[in-house]
Amino acid sequence: MSVTSDPLMGVLLEGRYRVDGRIATGGMSTVYRGLDVRLDRPVALKVMDARYANDSQFLTRFQREARAVARLKDPGLVAVYDQGLDGSHPFLVMELIEGGTLRELLRERGPMPPHAAAAVLRPVLGGLATAHHAGLVHRDVKPENVLISDDGDVKLVDFGLVRAVAEAGITSTSVILGTAAYLSPEQVSSGTADARSDVYAVGILAYELITGTTPFTGDNPLTVAYQRMDHDVPLPSTVISGVPRQFDEFIAHATARYADARFADAEEMAEDLDAIAHELALPKFRVPAPKNSAQHAAATAFHSRPTDDHRPRPPAPAAAPAPPVPPAPPAKNATRQLIRDPQEWQPAEVEDEIPAVTAQFAGIDIGEFVWERQRARRSLAFWLLIVLLLTAGMAAAGWTLGTNVQGLIG
Repeated sequence: MSVTSDPLMGVLLEGRYRVDGRIATGGMSTVYRGLDVRLDRPVALKVMDARYANDSQFLTRFQREARAVARLKDPGLVAVYDQGLDGSHPFLVMELIEGGTLRELLRERGPMPPHAAAAVLRPVLGGLATAHHAGLVHRDVKPENVLISDDGDVKLVDFGLVRAVAEAGITSTSVILGTAAYLSPEQVSSGTADARSDVYAVGILAYELITGTTPFTGDNPLTVAYQRMDHDVPLPSTVISGVPRQFDEFIAHATARYADARFADAEEMAEDLDAIAHELALPKFRVPAPKNSAQHAAATAFHSRPTDDHRPRPPAPAAAPAPPVPPAPPAKNATRQLIRDPQEWQPAEVEDEIPAVTAQFAGIDIGEFVWERQRARRSLAFWLLIVLLLTAGMAAAGWTLGTNVQGLIG
């Protein structure tokens, strides 16, 4: 369906929020690029499916969740500005993130080395920690709900929507389809969720960032969901080579089948991640936005529309088609490489030190490779300094001894 065939296109919701371009469509809602005409501010509009408009229980919970999330302030969270109901369209007004989703980035680039995965997980855990302190649980952490801006900001979106739908008793097959791979065992068995359920989902997300795949697969969502009831998440190092032991232990702790065996909340999990990053001396990394995202396509479509006086604007330059990304090989052994192309996930601060990296390092992270070399240089300089000091000390001692002997003779 083309963008122009959408009946909401150009509509002014509640007389204030203009719908400009569709970004993504899911089972519960459609996300649009919009404009707050009162403040002349670009916004993202999440318009819920029309079937929710006549459910008073859902609308009550939708409003309650929106108010709770709007109070959260953290760099790792997409801000919620407003909520409303226009005819048969309940909607949320949110901060517009110019960029794309983590899912789109994974499709473009594949598995991440540890320093890149850590750069994604830190802000996600930071946002979740803020929510957990406020007594809120996300319930639907997955790559589709992690946004990456063109400036490298990583933000979590869609707090409270799954809870509002679930508590209103409205079932949605598409919600199950999108969430099955990341559900905690307790969500599958009883439908309950707390901070440790979000921890489990982030553990699955971390596994996917490192390996390029989720740990459980099946013919249908129920099969995928119930596998975690009887099976532990495998260690990433058994799927892809070169994964540090610390990341194996980190993911195993987060994805323990019993909630009490996991990190207590996102803050505790973030502290462990920071300790691992320090221990491995992981370099800083700016997470790139996906190049061919639905967000960019919506922006291009909007800016290429005819103006109000019906005179066409110059067409925007067509984006080069994205090269096809080959599917990830089956995760059956540890023969896969940690990164497909070293240049893709190269830390910015070490780019000048390895200008001509062309070979692929099986199981070796580029950042780790460079930092090991830097540590070797520092170690060599340290021992040279020790030798020079010892030499100088021996010379001084010899001079002193010679002077004393001469004094005795004289």
